[in-house]
Amino acid sequence: MPSHNIWAWSIIVAATAGVIIRPFRLPEAIWAVLCATALVLLGFLPWQDALTGIEKGIDVYLFLIGMMLIAELARLEGLFDYLAALAVEYAAGSPQRLFLLIYLVGTVVTVLLSNDATAIVLTPAVCAATRAAGAKPLPYLFVCTFIANAASFVLPISNPANLVVFGARMPQLTEWLRLFALPSAASILLTYIVLRLTQHRALNEETIARRVPHPKLGRGGKLTAVGIIAIGVVLVTASALDKQLGLPTFICGGVTAAIVLLINRQSPLPVLHGVSWSVLPLVGGLFVMVEALVKTGVIGQLSALLHEAVAQSVPQAAWSVGIATGAATNIANNLPVGLVAGSVAASDHLPATVVSAILIGVDLGPNLSVTGSLATILWLVALRREKIEVGAWPFLKLGVLVTPPALIAALAAAIK
Repeated sequence: MPSHNIWAWSIIVAATAGVIIRPFRLPEAIWAVLCATALVLLGFLPWQDALTGIEKGIDVYLFLIGMMLIAELARLEGLFDYLAALAVEYAAGSPQRLFLLIYLVGTVVTVLLSNDATAIVLTPAVCAATRAAGAKPLPYLFVCTFIANAASFVLPISNPANLVVFGARMPQLTEWLRLFALPSAASILLTYIVLRLTQHRALNEETIARRVPHPKLGRGGKLTAVGIIAIGVVLVTASALDKQLGLPTFICGGVTAAIVLLINRQSPLPVLHGVSWSVLPLVGGLFVMVEALVKTGVIGQLSALLHEAVAQSVPQAAWSVGIATGAATNIANNLPVGLVAGSVAASDHLPATVVSAILIGVDLGPNLSVTGSLATILWLVALRREKIEVGAWPFLKLGVLVTPPALIAALAAAIK
């Protein structure tokens, strides 16, 4: 094994640890960018290949920018506060009902707008709802991140990682539903049951308001709501037509923001300032890290191992790769793992059950740790804006309880 490969892998491992641990409380993006820069400057990855890796993420960047623009616009226009008041009224003083309501809304948002949208759009709304109701926010905020991953393979649009894993080999919508409808139902149900059990005591000890002041939704807020609905319609349509999702999302988010700002005669600076732009270099750095893994032969070795496992037993290979992929997402984040898995899946003519198991591992496995998925990282960013901190260890203790039952149930439904 060439020594330069070992050095490259060491840099990637160190950067991954930096993203997870956040030494000196530096943003996750710093470590990903430092890793990408070091790989190029030290000669482990030609700059042309690094640029190729960055270019592979263009669709994801556009998708995230569109979502973040409309989420920040919704926050500034008071849409979240309005929805929060509605949620509290429907809960009618019941913490358990509020918990279920948020879970159901999170499921719908994830399915139709993606898991990243749930992290970006729903989390601030839940923060507003719990504050309005006088509730402790964490039990309800955990719903946002866990359902974001648990429901993220109902449709191809429910997770950008789905686009990364399948790429140009994306199944038709009817075929997708045939493969993933039952595993998704198992994932959503098991995640709710276990998460609800873990929060049982906290919810029983809670007292929330039955009614809260109901803010009036202005014209800008209504237009923003229409923009969010339009994004959902556009994404479902684009998915059915087998089109990329980044550009339509970017256009919808940008056009909605421009219309609202023009009508209200407002400066775009507050919206632009509120967007978490650091997410983009984080994703770009992750794509470069994966390109380095491709160049150092990791993909070829994994493909060979998977081919041997499939030759021995397809069900056993599916179970093994699903669990291994799920575990790997918590070590290296599901976006780069999805890129690696997609490269491996593309290099072999794999049975549908094996590819399905890979996707379930990529989408659901990240519920174990705070850095398992981009959606969870976006959730953490949203929490920090609300002055709420969730450490890696408390999240892991909850993830260990919630994730394995859902992952096993989803894989069992997919592999049969």
